[in-house]
Amino acid sequence: MASTALPTSESKKITGVITDSQGLPVPGVTVMIEGTSKSVSTDFDGKYMIDAKEGEKLIASFVGMEQMAVTLGKQKNVNLQLKDNAMMLEDVVVEAYRTTTRATSNVAVTTISSADARRQSRLEKKKAKNDAIASAKVSSTTQPINNPSASYVSNDKHVTTLASKTIDGRPNANFIQTLQGQVPGLNIATGSGQPGANSTVILRGIGSINGNAEPLYVVNGVPLSSAIFKQINTNDIESISVIKDAGATSIYGNRGRNGVIIVKTKKALSKKELRKLARLNKKLEQQKKKHPEMIHFTEPSKPHPIEVDQEEYENFVENQFENPATTPLSTFSIDVDNASYTNIRRFINNGQTVPKDAVRVEEMINFFKYQYPQPVKNEPFSINTEYSDAPWNQQHKLLKIGLQGKIIPDDNLPASNFVFLIDVSGSMNDQNKLPLLKQSMKLLVNQMRKKDKIAIVVYAGAAGLVLPSTSGDEKEKIYAALDNLSAGGSTAGGAGIELAYKTAEENFAKGGNNRVILATDGDFNVGASSNTDMQTLIEAKRKSGVFLTCLGYGMGNYKDSKLETLADKGNGNYAYIDTMQEADRYLNKEFKGSMYAIAKDVKIQIEFNPKHVQSYRLIGYENRKLRDEDFANDAIDAGELGSGHTVTALYEIIPVGVKSDYFTAAPDLKYSQPTATGNQFNDELATIKFRSKKPDEDKSTEIVKVIPNTPLAIQNTSADYKFSAAVAWFGLKLRDSKLIPNKKTDDIKALAKQGLQNDPDGYRAEFIRLVEMVK
Repeated sequence: MASTALPTSESKKITGVITDSQGLPVPGVTVMIEGTSKSVSTDFDGKYMIDAKEGEKLIASFVGMEQMAVTLGKQKNVNLQLKDNAMMLEDVVVEAYRTTTRATSNVAVTTISSADARRQSRLEKKKAKNDAIASAKVSSTTQPINNPSASYVSNDKHVTTLASKTIDGRPNANFIQTLQGQVPGLNIATGSGQPGANSTVILRGIGSINGNAEPLYVVNGVPLSSAIFKQINTNDIESISVIKDAGATSIYGNRGRNGVIIVKTKKALSKKELRKLARLNKKLEQQKKKHPEMIHFTEPSKPHPIEVDQEEYENFVENQFENPATTPLSTFSIDVDNASYTNIRRFINNGQTVPKDAVRVEEMINFFKYQYPQPVKNEPFSINTEYSDAPWNQQHKLLKIGLQGKIIPDDNLPASNFVFLIDVSGSMNDQNKLPLLKQSMKLLVNQMRKKDKIAIVVYAGAAGLVLPSTSGDEKEKIYAALDNLSAGGSTAGGAGIELAYKTAEENFAKGGNNRVILATDGDFNVGASSNTDMQTLIEAKRKSGVFLTCLGYGMGNYKDSKLETLADKGNGNYAYIDTMQEADRYLNKEFKGSMYAIAKDVKIQIEFNPKHVQSYRLIGYENRKLRDEDFANDAIDAGELGSGHTVTALYEIIPVGVKSDYFTAAPDLKYSQPTATGNQFNDELATIKFRSKKPDEDKSTEIVKVIPNTPLAIQNTSADYKFSAAVAWFGLKLRDSKLIPNKKTDDIKALAKQGLQNDPDGYRAEFIRLVEMVK
């Protein structure tokens, strides 16, 4: 194959905006230069900036959309519009929020039942001669007009609750027009004024700078254009749900900024139907260019202030420098949690100050995956080290220790016994809590096999079993159980945990994967609810052999400290789910690592050689430190390692002979002297030991590795070393650490950019954007 000559022109900054087929900006699009490691992600306004040369090919890609490539010329601004690709979205399992109607509801959606739809369709044919209903803007603080039978409750200024009853006497020939007058703030207009004419749908309080204010349409989880949506047969529709304002953007991001209309059909669309819709969409889009639809402009809604006063984070003191002559050992449990990073990302994206105690540096580092080799033979993980300069202090060194968990092949995954423990208390009513929770859990259900089992336990004022242990191939039954959940009441978290573990033990899969998956905002307030009570409870349940996964949702009253305690003490892991994109990452893409343990109670103990190390400190892991004598004690709990998981830890080191303002040597001791003598250990920086157990065993095994004293120049280190150091650096800056002299954003960003390789999903590029936002 002939080689292609690389462009020789100088690099320049290429900027632009990525939009979807409706002209709305798309955040999180991966923009890369073909054949290079250059990659960035669009921000929340769809904007990007990347260095490129004339003649290079720029590629933009995003899940559910067609990839677009363009060869760069002399232009410096390249705007792209990505088309929806329904065929790429056949795996999406997000569905309507509710499949049944309720006389009253406190879920922030409006649902039109299929019975209403059929009744409406018959009435439309009889009454098509009537005048079209005039467009009207309805205030979200009054009862819906022309519908005295509907019960309306407003929970906050961004959320609308409407109980759907019978829709009678509406002279519309188009199913979408049955929503007129049923949802406060929903405005449906026809271009001709005739019943059945093409409708434009807008929601009050929504604005668009490009003149297109139509909402996002989602049919059985698949985002579709308005043209496709209007071609769906009325008789095939089971229910329609409408969400708007903060409720829509909290789950669908910027694509939901104009509101979201969600349709669930009586049966899933087949691949043939999806292809037919895709062809129809292409044809209709061509017609649309010739005959543009009527455009409506409305006033943009004001941003919703987010209160964080009630959020709780565990206070801790940053690790200090230790003297290896007097404190020769450093012992800690591994930590694969990454909730802190996604929570930090939420604060930064909302333009808020990150609370100091919300920053756990080890969780920031371990959010990202690193390229470590697979273990050999029967070892559960490989051990990898790098030793170079500390980027924030050139007089100091930085040691990186990385573990790579063994990947279990899909065919060898053991049977799973999962119990979903779902918080349905009143605090879970917000759109980014229970509604988001239900949709994200479906991603997990979608991967279950016939031999897997799922049960659902809920808790509010009391706990109850809403779905007994059910085979993983009965997905519709499990989906229905999730759809029927609604929020209300106080929060008896302790009772829920008791029932969930009891259910898991009754259906225990011997030799299998037994796990309780707790999904909550952590706001326990009935029964055992304090952090100490929860720790005592979960430590007792840990002995059952059932593992624990904690999924945190929401903001404002989020109780991070409780969930961290549960995960740390219950053979567990912990993630914070703020969007469906994060749910897809943790529960879909990283499903095996999150849900299948290959080792438990993994502990690390490192002994530094005082011939080379004057002082050391562990960066992060403050809540995971162990006593030295706990290392060999198999009764002491530690962290678990999942299939394919990577775990990274960093030590900052002050070499012997270096004067430092951050460490004062202890006086010489008469009876405690270093035992290393002569030249016996001159080439060793440290000795590191690992202990771990197999998931179904109670006795640990030990691995020992010697780390040589061979530092590299930082420019010769791997991209992973540079990037992990940059993440730690940023975390220390957010905590306002007094142990780092340099906190310059530009320096952190420059180091992170050197580690942008191996970034297929754009998470590293997104990190750089977050760094830029914190000056």
